[in-house]
Amino acid sequence: MNLRQKQLMALMGFILFPFLIQAQTKGLDERINDAFMPFAIWWEKLIFTEIPLFGFSIPLVLILLLSGALFFTIYFGFVNLRHFLTAIQVVRGKYDALETLGPPGLKHVHAVDGDIVDTIRDEGHHGEVNHFQALATAVSGTVGLGNIAMVAVAISIGGPGATFWMIVAGLLGMSSKFVECTLGVKYRDIDEGGNVYGGPMYYLSRGLKERGFQKLGKVLAAVFAILCVGASFGGGNAFQTNQAAAQIIERFDLHGAASGSIVGIVFAIFVGIVIIGGIKRIAKVTEKVVPFMAALYVAAALFIIFSNISYVDNAFSLIFSEAFTPRATITGGFIGVMIQGFRRAAFSNEAGAGSAAIAHAAVNTRFAASEGLVGLLEPFIDTVVICTMTAVVIIMFNMDGAFAYGDVVNGQALMADGTRVGGVNLTSLAFDGAIPGSSYVLVLAVVLFAFSTILSWSYYGLQSWKYLFGRSRSMDLTYKCIFLLFTILGAAITLDAVIKFSDSMILALVFPNIIGLFFLFPKVREELHRYLKAIRAPKT
Repeated sequence: MNLRQKQLMALMGFILFPFLIQAQTKGLDERINDAFMPFAIWWEKLIFTEIPLFGFSIPLVLILLLSGALFFTIYFGFVNLRHFLTAIQVVRGKYDALETLGPPGLKHVHAVDGDIVDTIRDEGHHGEVNHFQALATAVSGTVGLGNIAMVAVAISIGGPGATFWMIVAGLLGMSSKFVECTLGVKYRDIDEGGNVYGGPMYYLSRGLKERGFQKLGKVLAAVFAILCVGASFGGGNAFQTNQAAAQIIERFDLHGAASGSIVGIVFAIFVGIVIIGGIKRIAKVTEKVVPFMAALYVAAALFIIFSNISYVDNAFSLIFSEAFTPRATITGGFIGVMIQGFRRAAFSNEAGAGSAAIAHAAVNTRFAASEGLVGLLEPFIDTVVICTMTAVVIIMFNMDGAFAYGDVVNGQALMADGTRVGGVNLTSLAFDGAIPGSSYVLVLAVVLFAFSTILSWSYYGLQSWKYLFGRSRSMDLTYKCIFLLFTILGAAITLDAVIKFSDSMILALVFPNIIGLFFLFPKVREELHRYLKAIRAPKT
């Protein structure tokens, strides 16, 4: 263990020791939650400010998010569908040989911050991870407990119809993800040691400067970086440990005054060990964990679906019919269902939030658009596939009225026996109802989902932190210690509090990111044309 690692481990011990002592005190979790809840409520109200539109009150953030996704889908000629197979081929490495050649017609014409933008990509292989590792790291940040817990929340509040709007949001979000991931590579920064720094902070500041909006770019980049640090503490960390702790405590009957804090401490220790190594260590872990956890969860969900195949047509019938004509118990009617679907999809796949572009920026490639195409696979994997599977399992579970759609208090649905269950525990009941004992498989999936998501978001937050405060070791250590504190905090607070904070933190990223994308999308078109020209060129 080198000096840096010893320093971080010592700081972790210093921070965690008081929690270990206080965890024995009755009511620690409750006191943490009471202190945190007022801020969570205030922040949620701010971010989800509604404006009247066509006679309905709709959150401004969702209007911005979906108008951007729809615009990019149309402008790029449905790139999410037309180049879906091309994206798969890029991940498989079919076009890796192009990385040893200069892209055709490359011209070095403009400089940013003292370097020529095109030569930043053309001085050989630049980046720290390959296409698959970048995708795995980014997918581990998006495919998390949002796919398990937030789907349950969406359905319990908005009914089966919310699933339809999640799918729509996922398909449109593929185009937004393509744009932001392309820009993440195009405007990334690479230091003398080969370390990559990228994401919206860089394409907002550098890209808008290039377009003549230097001050606006600096402001948007700073705002994004601040919000991304907050999002890394919230949706990328606290929410994950909250739901992992809830599942562990419920399955193994570990209820106690400080049980959440104790689970959080254990998570913090394991997370701290991994994040010492940076993006390369994170990528090596996620490229192994992500395929395994996705396969485990998908296999379990498919087994349940095919074991109850007679209910599948009824489930999809409800998904489509109640998307437009929801049952009377659903608050807000059609618009309420649509908002729930879009809101949960946005939290789950983060398309339009820009966060995944930070991981994709670290890829080893000459062509920015190649990674943009890889990025568009994320919302499909995350929302269209995994979220839909979760939704179908839950809807089939509720065919006989196991819980009441629309009757939700503090994020928890009313069960037939009068109890209230929410988030990951509701999904767990659905799994167990279909196959007794399968909830224990879900426990493993939940822990792996939470762990991998936390790792990826630690990288996102650290990159943003370094953008704001510099790239020194002291700043690195400071961020990681604060991050680990939120790992513990998340396990201690209630589902309602963590959802309010996490939802609003991640979706707040949409404001600076989408505004920047509207200025920079023509650059993405140039990059796409150059890459398509390269892969279609005759091989010599």
